Amino acid sequence: MSFANQNSMPGARLTAGTLLAVALAGCSLNPFSDDGDAAPMPVEQRAQSVSSMADADAAQYVPSQQRQNLQLIEQRNPIAPGAPEQYTVQEGDTLWDIASTFLQDPWYWPEVWYVNPQVENPHLIYPGDVLSLVNIGGRERVMVSSGSSYRLSPSARVTPLDESVRSIPYESVAAFLSSGAILAKGEGDDLPYVLSSRGDHLVAAAGMEIYVRGGDPAPTGTRYTVIHIDEELVDPDNGDTVGFQADYIGEGVISRGGDPATVALTDTTREVLLGDRLVPVEEDVQMNFFPKSPDSEIDGRIIAVVDGVSLIGQYQVVILNRGARHGLAPGDVLDVYQTGEVIRDRFAGGFANTTSGGERVKLPDEQAGTVMVFKVHDRIGYGLVMEATRTIHVLDTIKNPI
Repeated sequence: MSFANQNSMPGARLTAGTLLAVALAGCSLNPFSDDGDAAPMPVEQRAQSVSSMADADAAQYVPSQQRQNLQLIEQRNPIAPGAPEQYTVQEGDTLWDIASTFLQDPWYWPEVWYVNPQVENPHLIYPGDVLSLVNIGGRERVMVSSGSSYRLSPSARVTPLDESVRSIPYESVAAFLSSGAILAKGEGDDLPYVLSSRGDHLVAAAGMEIYVRGGDPAPTGTRYTVIHIDEELVDPDNGDTVGFQADYIGEGVISRGGDPATVALTDTTREVLLGDRLVPVEEDVQMNFFPKSPDSEIDGRIIAVVDGVSLIGQYQVVILNRGARHGLAPGDVLDVYQTGEVIRDRFAGGFANTTSGGERVKLPDEQAGTVMVFKVHDRIGYGLVMEATRTIHVLDTIKNPI
């Protein structure tokens, strides 16, 4: 059964100058990067390296826009008014929370994070760590001044990412990632599908078994999410179909391999239909990235919201019509702008125009919030709303933070 046929079933503030400077300086400031035990470049030396990139001799390596961004970074103080001199990391904190505690804009974190080579696992942050705001080389930095017991525990050093602070709230996106609520175009072509149900029922539910074909062979015990492919996801900029929305139906586990394989349904929210698709449950979702501005200029729109709500708020997952081909990557931060309403100007010409209705005028777009990208496909991205200062809607604009 093809993906196209399945879709017909009913019911169904700154760009990347900071990171570029870090890369050229030869040292990652990302607390989640895997840099081994290499000692960081001294702050003064990094500053000289950054400054030298603005020289004419470096023009062939650094585009003019990025050189301007580096100069703007040096002119702007990213530290938030009233930022504490010290902060103890708490259980449940995210890197976004911590960055917001010290900074006016969380995506400036790479610019102020100072890697202390004397601290165990200097690129990671753990609950109990004491972070201090210090002045190094004439610039304000945030560093670990006192490590927690997680850093001293041998088991923590073996599996540090199990205890380290995540970038964004895991629970806000874990269910979405496992349910496969959105499929990029072509992503569903090779997914397993429901061929039949045991006992020849037309529908199935929790406690029943179904027969499944397609997809890669999987061992007994493999967990799947069952979805029903529904409406097309259309890019409003060009009218192209970039993906499909999918309804979450339930979960199941392979009880017997083969072709067809047998899947025992463990949980369902509605009936499983013939032709519904199965998505492997992601056991290890990578959440250890950190906020940054996109490397490319992004100008796109929100094209869908998970759960189908009309008003979008904090920690809801949205779908963007920009993806990897546009330069978008996990960790990228975008500003959301509420699309300005189109109204009639009945007062042009000095008097009220009550006959023709007046000229149509589009009101300015207004900044409405912030989104962090946590997953991308070729033409679509998945973002989590981190802040919502106004109500966010589908078709609102997304752009690089300023």
